[in-house]
Amino acid sequence: MDFEAFFTVHCNLPREGPGSDEATREAIRRLPSLPRSPRVLDLGCGPGRQSMVLAQELKGTVIAVDLHEPFLQQLEVSAGQAGLGDRITIRHGDMGALEDPPGSFDLIWSEGAIYLLGFANGLRLWRPLLRDAGLLVVSECTWIQDNPPREVWDYWQVGYPEMMTIEDNIKTATEAGYEVLDTFILPRSAWWDEYLTPVSDRVQQLRTAGNLTPALSQVLAEIEQEIDICDRYGEFFGYVFYLLKKS
Repeated sequence: MDFEAFFTVHCNLPREGPGSDEATREAIRRLPSLPRSPRVLDLGCGPGRQSMVLAQELKGTVIAVDLHEPFLQQLEVSAGQAGLGDRITIRHGDMGALEDPPGSFDLIWSEGAIYLLGFANGLRLWRPLLRDAGLLVVSECTWIQDNPPREVWDYWQVGYPEMMTIEDNIKTATEAGYEVLDTFILPRSAWWDEYLTPVSDRVQQLRTAGNLTPALSQVLAEIEQEIDICDRYGEFFGYVFYLLKKS
């Protein structure tokens, strides 16, 4: 992938994947009690909409980690405007190569990013960073109906061949040393309202402006295919929150 072209499309969008503030709050509501001022690690935070919800709702310290500095800059501005700058610490880093001491965090959070490491690998890497009985919450693209049509199956075999069912992910989490507390599927609005619709608008803006490089044209075509697949086959897959406890 040409990352310069990718970020030309994705800069200054509300989100970098499906989600909503309400879905983040719903996941928080389903968690058991946390310490009064929990230490929270938000991995692959992107522009950090969920980072701000975590800081607002949990009243603790949120360390937000991402490799793409413009996303972190976007979060820094947003957190400052929301009066949350003292609760959110921004860190440029690789979520697959963290150097925090074992047992550093009460809660690890990652929306739509663990796939970059692989679901099982991410769970394994992050577990030592949790205190005893610490909590891990991730959202992960998941098959939610059996026997998907060939077109959508082929699309995801290219885009994310490791994608599994809810049952398979629960089994994977259990084998990785977690108790699965809860799961829930994000509503379709969480795909469209703050992710697919804004990125679709950006694609149209760039096409209207013209002067597209070959790399940018390819990225736009890939995004248009994603939007089309989600529109026609969205009932077969979705983002699922997995609420886990270190066991």
